[in-house]
Amino acid sequence: MVDLPFIENLMENTLARVESGSAAQAAARGSNQSGMRAYNERLVLSLIRRSGALAKARIAQLTGLSAQTVSVIMRSLEADGLLKKGGPVRGRVGQPSVPMGLNKDGAFFLGLKVGRRSLDLVLTDFLGHVEHRLRLAHRYPTPDGAIEFANDAIEQLLDRLPVEHRARVAGLGIALPFQLWDWAKPLGIDPAEMAGWRDRDIAAEIGERWDFPVFICNDASAACGAELVFGDQTKPRNFLYFFVGFFIGGGLVLDNALYTGQSGNAAALGSLPIAAAGGKARQLVEVASLVALDTEFVAQGGDGDMIWGSPDSWHLPEDILGPWMDEAANGIAQAILSSTCLIDFNCVLVDGWMPAEVRAELVKRTSRRLGRLSLAGITAPEIREGTIGSDARSLGAASLPLSERFLVDRNAYLKG
Repeated sequence: MVDLPFIENLMENTLARVESGSAAQAAARGSNQSGMRAYNERLVLSLIRRSGALAKARIAQLTGLSAQTVSVIMRSLEADGLLKKGGPVRGRVGQPSVPMGLNKDGAFFLGLKVGRRSLDLVLTDFLGHVEHRLRLAHRYPTPDGAIEFANDAIEQLLDRLPVEHRARVAGLGIALPFQLWDWAKPLGIDPAEMAGWRDRDIAAEIGERWDFPVFICNDASAACGAELVFGDQTKPRNFLYFFVGFFIGGGLVLDNALYTGQSGNAAALGSLPIAAAGGKARQLVEVASLVALDTEFVAQGGDGDMIWGSPDSWHLPEDILGPWMDEAANGIAQAILSSTCLIDFNCVLVDGWMPAEVRAELVKRTSRRLGRLSLAGITAPEIREGTIGSDARSLGAASLPLSERFLVDRNAYLKG
């Protein structure tokens, strides 16, 4: 089904940019034919990614581009291997229409997640399906370790691609917790061990070795970006996003674009103050992060490595998991209330490094808890499960080069 509000917003944003653009932008998209064509190609690719395979006539109708222009664009995208023909669809009269859809082998993307407990690199196709992955567990991340892993893993994953596909690797994205040096204490290590992150640019250092571009984004914002690009496309164009990982983080989508703010750290939901048990003020990160679950599990004799190996390997007793979910749901509900007072969201998504059934239960408890809070003056948003899961940060990283090269609003995913 075509998402008409998305299309209308897409065209409104396009016209607004043209009307308010600088002379340089006008030259790039107006008098410069190749620049205008490149933008229109991204417009068509964005539409098909959002709505599914479409015929040329329908694309012309939705975008306002002429039938001839759409034909030229579609032939070019097909010749470049980005689109492929579907089966003909016969109508009542005239020739059958031929919908065009994305070709999964049209481009490939690398996504690196720098996590507190692991490094993960994925190679995705044009549809966002993970073709290959590599993972390295660690006690805490270091710049040297991340760079060494990334370069070795990239080489291994490229070797697994057919030779004819290697030139189609469009870039590497990195999902990284910003200000990592602030998290030494929760990780239980000497702050000196994390100080190296203050003055290292791992994107630049990794980029020196490869001939494709490298991008970087806050890890929770990247996870939100994966939901935006690869997730369920029926969600509203404005939503708030929570990702429950070692530390809980957040993302913000406004008018179908990821908003990262001036510092690239917008929607830092983990830092929100909430009222915890006994009325004590705490930050959301203290009560709704998996590190709290890990700490309690280990204190009762459990193996914390089980939590971080894979969400599918979780075997947690209810007397540990249940109380953690209650406290996390209480904190997330308060964060939702505070955020909705500022921006009138009608949808909130909750995802994380956890089994699907745990995510579903956490969403239910959060919804119930929100319903018990005082909502005078605001409308409570709908709370949904995220649709990506544990790969959200890695896939979000991979979406950075995809967005830069093949989608409109290409700057929406970049830091700052």
